[in-house]
Amino acid sequence: MYEGVIQNLIDELGRLPGVGPKGAQRIAFHLLAADPDDARKLAAALLEVTERVKFCRTCGNVAEADQCRICLDPRRDPSIICVVEEPKDVAAVEKIREYRGRYHVLGGAISPIDGIGPEELRIKELMTRLADGTVTELILATDPNLEGEATATYLARLIKPTGVRVTRPASGLPVGGDLEYADEVTLGRAFEGRRLLDV
Repeated sequence: MYEGVIQNLIDELGRLPGVGPKGAQRIAFHLLAADPDDARKLAAALLEVTERVKFCRTCGNVAEADQCRICLDPRRDPSIICVVEEPKDVAAVEKIREYRGRYHVLGGAISPIDGIGPEELRIKELMTRLADGTVTELILATDPNLEGEATATYLARLIKPTGVRVTRPASGLPVGGDLEYADEVTLGRAFEGRRLLDV
C-alpha cells in the first residue's frame, strides 16, 4: 500500500505478536510524527536488548548475565521450583509477591498442531535440576488451556517416579467476576477446588 521504507516499517511492526496490519500502520505513523530523538532511543533500546539480554543457563528466564537475579538470590528457596511456559510468566508470578522459590522456564508448551513436542521444550534441563534431590516440590504453573494442561500432565507423569511432590495452582472464578459469564471448565474447577469457610 505504501512505498519503500514506510511499508518496510509497517511490515516489520506487523510481525510483532498482537500487532495487526492496522496497529502496525498506526505505530509506524506515530514513529514518523514523533521527535527523531525518541525514535533513536527506541531503536537503541531494541538493539541493546538483542545484544545484551540472554537466557539464564539455570532456569531459562531472561537475564543480562549467565544467571538471572532470581537464581542468584540466596534468599530464594531452592527446594521449590515453579515451572512456567515463558519468561513473561515469571514476571506474572513475581507480581503476587507470595512465591519465594525458584523457577524453570520451558520455552513454550506441548502443541502437536504447531509441531512442538516435549523435545522442543527445556524438559531435559528440568530433569537435570531434579536429579540431585534438592527439589521437594514442583509447581506446574503452565497456562490453563489445552496446551498448558497437556504439558502439565506430561510433566506430572514424567516426574512422579522421582518422588518430588507435584502441584498445580488452583484455578477458578476471578474476583469481581460474574458466575453467569464463567465457562464450564473454569466453573467446574472452582467447584473442585472449593475450600471450607471459617466463620
